[in-house]
Amino acid sequence: MSDGQAFNPLELLARLDWSENDDLEFKSARGGIPRSLWETYSAMANSQGGVILLGVEDDGAVSGVADAAKLKKSLWDTVNNRGKVSLNLLGDGDIQEIAHPDGVLLAIRVPRASRYQRPVFIGQNPLTGTYRRNHEGDYHCTEQEVGRMLADRAEQPADSRILEHFMLDDLDRPSLQQYRQRFASHKPTHPWLSEDDKTFLSKLGAWRKDRASQAEGPTVAGLLMFGNEAALREALPQYHVDYREKLSDDPAVRWTDRLTLDGTWAGNLFQFYLRVIQRLAADLKLPFQLDSDLFRIGESVVHEAIREALVNALIHADYQGMGGVVVEKYRDRFEFSNPGTLLVSFDQLLRGNVSECRNKALQTMFTLIGAAEKAGSGVDKIRRGWESQHWRMPIIQEQTQPDRVLWRLPMVSLIPDESLSRLQARFGRVFAGFSKLEVQALVTADLEGTVDNVRMRQITGGHASDMTRLLQGLVVKAALVQKGQGRWTRYQLPEITADSIHKKSDSIHKESDSVHKEGDSVHKNRDSVHSDETWAHLQTIAAPARVNKRVNPQDMERLILLLCRGIWLTRRELGVLLQRNEEGLRSRFLTPMVEHGLLVLRFPDKPNRGDQAYTAGEQALKTDADVFD
Repeated sequence: MSDGQAFNPLELLARLDWSENDDLEFKSARGGIPRSLWETYSAMANSQGGVILLGVEDDGAVSGVADAAKLKKSLWDTVNNRGKVSLNLLGDGDIQEIAHPDGVLLAIRVPRASRYQRPVFIGQNPLTGTYRRNHEGDYHCTEQEVGRMLADRAEQPADSRILEHFMLDDLDRPSLQQYRQRFASHKPTHPWLSEDDKTFLSKLGAWRKDRASQAEGPTVAGLLMFGNEAALREALPQYHVDYREKLSDDPAVRWTDRLTLDGTWAGNLFQFYLRVIQRLAADLKLPFQLDSDLFRIGESVVHEAIREALVNALIHADYQGMGGVVVEKYRDRFEFSNPGTLLVSFDQLLRGNVSECRNKALQTMFTLIGAAEKAGSGVDKIRRGWESQHWRMPIIQEQTQPDRVLWRLPMVSLIPDESLSRLQARFGRVFAGFSKLEVQALVTADLEGTVDNVRMRQITGGHASDMTRLLQGLVVKAALVQKGQGRWTRYQLPEITADSIHKKSDSIHKESDSVHKEGDSVHKNRDSVHSDETWAHLQTIAAPARVNKRVNPQDMERLILLLCRGIWLTRRELGVLLQRNEEGLRSRFLTPMVEHGLLVLRFPDKPNRGDQAYTAGEQALKTDADVFD
């Protein structure tokens, strides 16, 4: 790349107000539009959407596009050709040109397809042309995955299907009677209460008769809610529910309580709900009462949140998927996971007030006894309950192969004192200079191992681009380290090594502890690279690069040599000082300078070490003596 310009795709996308919330894929355009672009289009549309940067090589080098206008026309022609792509999701603003010193790029933003648009496929056969995204990139969907997308897009809900050859005897009568009691407690004047069982089930959507075929029987929802275990296993082989409780500190005790399908209870969702909701709320140190029908009296917002999370997993599960519904209770958190995918985007989920349910009849049944909402307010209730206790916001994760959705509800303070103490010890007096949002990001990285754009939006409700700027700013300050790119960008606290252990609690880097060990130092006066005085001196040297993003290669080499004179500096430190992408520095400058003897590796036998450091070599003095004048 020319003029020493490091390639940062997030900076480029920020010009368009597109952030790392979107998945990101590089595509070369040396031979025109690659076929793989359409596989990625399908994969992104069927996942969470994303951005394709056309004119960038796999290694991040910008090669540009030869004729942007021609390529744009070709893109529009293909995406509108139903013989090649099943659906055009792109609007006028979704293909943009981006000027870069090394060439023009085409940025293509692929929206997430709605449940009624999936599967988006290439060619004419969804079974052979449907793709999705995972951490490794695009993958070809199995027939089962395509089938589940087609089922989700159907106007008829998945749980309304009639189960022919199943009868009333396949339902657990005690479960139905208990449900009627709960229904009467919640809606004592409802007209359905006077109906016989079969009519009552029909009103609920648990029993149905097809007008055309005259076939009738319990629906999938009816069997799920009231069926006995034997009938459930026969009709729905993948059906499984599992409650696991682990409250013991003894590692030999796997579970302190467990409820699963073992033949000792009916095994249906209603009985699972009744048994699990009591266990979940049992140890909460909050006011809670049950009436004689185990119905809530004066329920707190936390109990309401837990109930919503449990019912959410039950009504949104894909009961043809793998793994079943799993509910886990720990000392410091609850976890709810179910098979299937999210039917709305993360943005819609976080905004709330959007109701998209996979099993609408089940949703109705739980709503009629006061256990669920139809207005899309369930997420809001979960967040409100956790906010009331100043606990960390729930975590929502979606995984593929197999498809599962996980809700983790941590009962941990939003900013625990012990986490603050660890961070203050790590960063010293610099920590006091971080903003409240920056502290929240660092605390999240400390408690959860990583932090990302989506997680910060879950916690703060902030805009995606604002969260990108926040996290990238912490990278520039060397407070976080970036891992990955696009939607899978994660940020971690820098690894603490023996060379970076602090000896003074009030300094981010101790004067007596350099990035290199004392006995390994080339400093004759043993002055640390991270002492305040030395770091300030290095910042002065690097100032031309920080104020000018376009430094010619010769001047950049000169700055690097000046910075590395007599001390060891890592790629990360050079990136912070020069405000350049560290990988770009390595490929464009550091590696060639090592090859020409201008720089020396601290660990020459392991050039790819993450903590690799550089110092000016003897060849630098021989070839350019005036550099150090």
